[in-house]
Order: sequence, then structure tokens, then C-alpha cells
Amino acid sequence: MNDQTRELAERPQDYLGPNLNPAGLELLPHEIGPGVHALLANIPPKDNNGVIFGRDAALVIDAGINGDVSHQIQGIVERLTDRPLKFLVNTTYHGDHTFGNAAFPESVTIVSSKANRDSMRDLDYEKRMRFGNMRGDENPLASVTSWRKPEVVFDRHAAIDLGGKTVELWHFGPGNGPGDTIVFEPETATAWTGNFLMSAGLPPMLLEGGPGPYLESLRAMRETLPVELVVPGHGPMGDGPAALRNFIEYLEFLRDEVGKAAAAGWTVDETIDRIPTPALLRLPANVHPTPEFEQLLGHLHRLNVLATYRDSQP
Repeated sequence: MNDQTRELAERPQDYLGPNLNPAGLELLPHEIGPGVHALLANIPPKDNNGVIFGRDAALVIDAGINGDVSHQIQGIVERLTDRPLKFLVNTTYHGDHTFGNAAFPESVTIVSSKANRDSMRDLDYEKRMRFGNMRGDENPLASVTSWRKPEVVFDRHAAIDLGGKTVELWHFGPGNGPGDTIVFEPETATAWTGNFLMSAGLPPMLLEGGPGPYLESLRAMRETLPVELVVPGHGPMGDGPAALRNFIEYLEFLRDEVGKAAAAGWTVDETIDRIPTPALLRLPANVHPTPEFEQLLGHLHRLNVLATYRDSQP
């Protein structure tokens, strides 16, 4: 995977991805520790965010899909602390996490991995990809006319001092995208993982490659960070070790089963139809089991089978 790849446009027949339309979205602050707050979407799997502040400054995790969501995030920061908001970290380049960048003041420095910034090169294409998550509603993306890129980037690791509280940023390699960035708060052992890692039971989304590099990145994270709590970009918070174990087991399953199917000469459609959703994928206990959310697991699994099959072809 390199900086010239972009999200796979192909989708399985009758695929329905996660509903990320911000209509009705309310971000609910959840205090994890002193100066450490998750901002959880009231309607999962819409986007989550985060706020961390120290003695001197505040930092926000992800910007939302448009200016309206960005302003909601900034309003929450103002209610939580009187420290100035100085930093915004993008966990991925995807528009539902970055289109709101432009609505933050210039005094806020945007930070992310170099690979994320390199991927922010085709606004029209990214808007088309995210429109697939809007349920046919053009309004959320109508105001998105520019794409503010991170001003500060890093390759593997960076640290931000907020005054008595240091936030670590990590890029372990490709996963959901080429530049997935982990925001780690050491005092609470909390990781904001964007699209890279969800709570145990929820699947990844293979959008720019197969399971192999993703597995290497997940193992590197597991070996490097003592994560206890995961705040994913979508869905509920969850146990860190359980989330990593579940993702690794699922991606190994995909690699092995799709590899066997391809070796047996199955077509991509046959492979999608014949590899059922494994028991590894299940709604976490803290998720209200709506029919749409339950069906989403199957849709994402079929997408992952497709992406793995395409990646396995010469």
C-alpha cells in the first residue's frame, strides 16, 4: 500500500454501509479520567470524537463530517474546559473525520500521520465515497467545498504536551486506510483508534488492501501500547486487549478462508456467498440491537471478503 492507493469503489451486490449521516447526531461527553473525555455519538455507528486537556491546552480527536458537527465539537470543548483549543488530530483521512477541519480556527494546529495527509488529494472522489453513507441525503456534504490538510505530520510516533499531560500519536502501518493514527492517553491507557480498531465483535472495513498488512499493524500496536480502553471512531467503547484479539482472529479467518476459495477457483461472487459471517462478529452487549445495526455486520463482512479476494489476485 502506498500514497497512490485510494478507497476501493467496488461494493458487493445489495451492500448497505454504515449510516454516517449527521442528522440527529448528538455527541455525549463521557469522562474517562481527569481531562480525558470521549465524545460518543448518540446514534451509533455515527462518528465518535474525543477531548483531552492539560494545564495549558486542549486537543480534539477528529473534526466531524462538516462545519455543523465541527461547531458542535468546539462547543463541547468550551463547556468542558477554559483551556484554549490548540490541537486537532485526524485519525484517518476519511471525510467523516476530516471534512470538518476547515471549520476549526487557524489557531488550531491539525496533526496526523504523513500517510493520512498524502491521501487527502481528491476531494470530489472522497465526497463520492462518503455520500454512500448519507442514505441519499445530499445536504450534509453540500457545504464541503475545501479540504483543510494537517499542518504537522509524523511518520511513526509523535507526542503533544498539553501541560502536565502528554498525548501520544502512533502510526503502526496500514489498516482501514494507509495512515491510521492512534491517539493514546497514557494515564488512563485509553486509545482513540478511528477506523483502525473497533470494540470486540464489530468488524473492520477493508477499503484499501487485504488482511496481511493490517494484521502486521495490529500486532505492532498490541506489542507497543498497554491499551486498556478503546474509543473507536464508530460504535461503543470497549476493552482494548479483547478488541485487538478479535480483530486479529477475524482477519486471520478472512485471509485463510478467502485464500482457500481463490485457490479452489471460486469466483468473487461465489466466495462472497459461500463464506458466511463468522461467530467472531456480534454486536457488543452495550449496543442496542437495532435491525439495521445487526444487518450491518453481514454487509461489512461481505465487503471484507470482496476486498480480500481482490487483494489476493495478481
